[in-house]
This record gives sequence, structure tokens and C-alpha cells, in this order.
Amino acid sequence: MTVPQHVRNAKPGAVLIALAVALSGAFCASEAFASHASTGARVPQVQGWVTKSDHSWALRTVQVRMESSSSPADIEVDPTKRYQRMIGFGASITDSSAWLIQHKMSATQREALLQELFGRSAEGIGLEFTRLTIGASDFSRGHYSLDDPPDGVADPQLSHFSIAPNLNDVVPVTRQALAINPQLQVMASPWSAPAWMKDSGGLIKGKLRPEYYDAFARYLLKYVDAYAAEGIPVFALTVQNEPDFEPADYPGMRLNAPARARLIGDHLGPLIAARGGKGPLIFDWDHNWDKPQEPGGVLDDPAAGRFVAGVAWHCYGGDPAAQSLVQAAHPDKDVYMTECSDGTWEPVRSGGLTLQTQQLIVQTTRHWARGVLFWNLALDERGGPHAGGCDTCIGVVTVDSATGRITRNNGYYALAHSSRFVRRDAYRVASTATADGLDNVAFQNSDDGSVVLIVVNSGAKQRGFSVQQKDLRFAYTLPAKSVATFRWAGPPAPP
Repeated sequence: MTVPQHVRNAKPGAVLIALAVALSGAFCASEAFASHASTGARVPQVQGWVTKSDHSWALRTVQVRMESSSSPADIEVDPTKRYQRMIGFGASITDSSAWLIQHKMSATQREALLQELFGRSAEGIGLEFTRLTIGASDFSRGHYSLDDPPDGVADPQLSHFSIAPNLNDVVPVTRQALAINPQLQVMASPWSAPAWMKDSGGLIKGKLRPEYYDAFARYLLKYVDAYAAEGIPVFALTVQNEPDFEPADYPGMRLNAPARARLIGDHLGPLIAARGGKGPLIFDWDHNWDKPQEPGGVLDDPAAGRFVAGVAWHCYGGDPAAQSLVQAAHPDKDVYMTECSDGTWEPVRSGGLTLQTQQLIVQTTRHWARGVLFWNLALDERGGPHAGGCDTCIGVVTVDSATGRITRNNGYYALAHSSRFVRRDAYRVASTATADGLDNVAFQNSDDGSVVLIVVNSGAKQRGFSVQQKDLRFAYTLPAKSVATFRWAGPPAPP
């Protein structure tokens, strides 16, 4: 996680996306989703939910005005025009998140939180995508890799490999999330190779030495196999988190496009191919929008490109349009947004919920993202624990380290407005692009054919707009600085 450095060094015009914390009052999820309960009342033709930036409305059920008009609607939705198929929305179960959930919450509190985050009951927001760290990140309580020989000498046979550091927090929390949602998709990323593999001789800074490319490829697959043995299938890997950055106070490793191409094309890719289609998938890059030439260089490499299934992006520099730029050049490769953090810096302090939803939910999916991940699932009231790196970050939820009580932050509501309603295998579908502070994206669920429209009003004034899909037309006036989700019955579900 490199938010503070990137914020300080950002070029003019760079998009620095993250999520601003807001004071959150008590929120009852069962009240927020009460409209789903069976009351015997007629279900409205269009259902709507709204959250304001100050959380005074939190997934509040609202009514729309049905209308008929021959004039063009502001937002035309066309489910027959389909784009990417979604795997879901979620956040990372970092070491810090898992430790807080496992050790600072009671069993009852932990079960309630994980049911709310990963379940689809009346209280659940249905997260379906998560990311784990292979070894330590800045959001760990200490620095470690999964192969740290006691004498520090090279261990190319990986005889000291162990996931023991994860067995008391990350593994049980992820397993519990999977028990709640067995379809949860888990990806993983390393922040550094073991110190003995690097030219720096340490976890902080440095590059992977070429003579250890093969050992590092085997290290990554040993992680996948060790987690599978614990009941946690890892469907995708990246070979390095933020490979164009060497942090000064937490694990990191520079691994440029030519190095990644050799690692993937000559080592990791062939090893995975030899597993007979059992995976995992490889995603390249796992870094910001501002250097699309980096993943492009790996995808253009004839040896490496054929092993790469998609490109992973972060939000701390550049613009989401970079996703479409690379996807247009390589239309057979998928797109994923794999990290963006809430925090107390500008512009996110003032942008808050609407900035997060507009950039991470609306724009990334309009630019082909099949999955969207926020950074820490949970942090404590001090934005930790962490070992270096960001001291101004905020989790999707805040866990009070003394009481285990949670506060739902802007990231929670942005995810709830998407993941609660957009199901696995939904298609993004066509909707009229709106601008001037009013943004939208539409999806059609494959299970029941329902259409979901997410609309963001980033402006300081309320905005009225009309929506039409064939003969169905409605209007709504969205309060200033707020997010809405609308759902209605669509045409037959796609196959």
C-alpha cells in the first residue's frame, strides 16, 4: 500500500482515488434491507436504496416515480448489449484485518460481522472477491516471508517454507468467510520474495535475483498448495504487489516488465501449465493506472503473454481509462481492480463516499473490470495495526480494539450498493454515460434477470433524472452527495 508516497509525489491531474472516512452513526443492517422481507405488500416495479455521504441515510429504501414520456430519458438502459461478466466485489483480508477480526472480536461479534460482509441474508452485503498477501505487507504486525531460514542462508529447495505465520488469523478468518460464501473468489499477491532471493538481502527494497526466478515460482505455488490444504482455494496470483515501487519501511520488491516476463514466461507459467489446468490464473501488474506500458510489455512478450489471464490495477495514480487502453490491445485478457484504500488525505477527505463509488464501482467497471477490490477489510481505530507504510488508511469497517464494536465506513456502503445487488456472473450492460457529477453503471443478473443501476450524485445539489428500459420508465431526484441503487425485473436472464 503506497498511498502516502503517491499522494505526496502525484503529478498534476493524477487521479488519487481512495475513500474518505466519515462519522458513522449506529446502523442496523436489518433495517436497511427491511424491504427484502416478505410483508405481503405488493413489490414495487422498481426498488431503490440511497446512502448519503454523511450516512444519515444508510441504504435507505426509497420510492421512485413511474412515468411515461416520449422524450429521451437521461439514462437509457439496454440489457441486450452485454460487456464483461462479473466475478464480484470485495476487500482484502490483510494480516491486520484478520488479526483484528480473529483476536479483537468475540466469537459472536466475529460471526455477525462475517455474515454481514460475506452473506446474503437480510443483513448481508454479499462480498464475493478477496485478496490475501503472500507473506507480510505494510498491514501486518511484523515483517516476514514464508521461507525465512534461521541462519539466513539461501534455501532454494524451500525446505523452510511454512504458512505458520497465517494459521492463527488469516487462515481461520478466510475459512470462515468461505463457509459463509463458498463461491468467494480468493486471489493472492506477494509484497516481497524471501530476503535470500533478493539483491538487497532483505525484505525491504531490492530486486529478485535471476538465479532465484525458479525458486520464487515454486514458492508461489507452494503457497497455493498450502492454502488449498487448509480448505482455501486460490484462483489467481500476481507475482508482485506494486512492482514499480520500493517502499522504504515495509516489504517490497522492484520487478519491471522484462523481469516479470521472464519469471512468468520461463518459470511460473510452465509450472502452472504442467499442473494440468488446475491453476491458478496469473494476473500481471498489480499497480497503478499511470503506467499502462508496463502490463503491455508483459502481454506483448510471446513467452509470457500466453500465460497471463488478466491485468490487475491499483488506483493511486493515473486514470481508469488505462484499463480500456490495455484491454483494447489485448481483448482476450480480463481486467481487475485489486487495490484502493480509504484514508484521511485529500482529495478523498472531501470526496468521500461519492468519490469512491464513482471511481471504483462505476468507472472501473465501465472500463472492463470483472472484479473490484478495496484494500483493508478491517482496521482498528488508529488505522492499524501496521508495520510501516500507510498511517492514514481506513478499512472498509473499523473494529474497536477494546470492545470489538464495528463502524461501517464509506467503503462499506460503496460495496453494499454494488455487491448486495450485483450477483456473481452478472453482465455489465449498456447504459447512457452521464457526466457533470452524475455517473452511472448498469448490470443484469444471470440468476433472475433483474437489472441493477447504480447512480452517483457527486455534486453539492440534488439532481433529478429519468431512467428508461424499453417500456419501463421512472424518475428520481437524488440528494446531494449520495449514491443510489435501483433494481427491477429485466428481460430473460442471459445464458
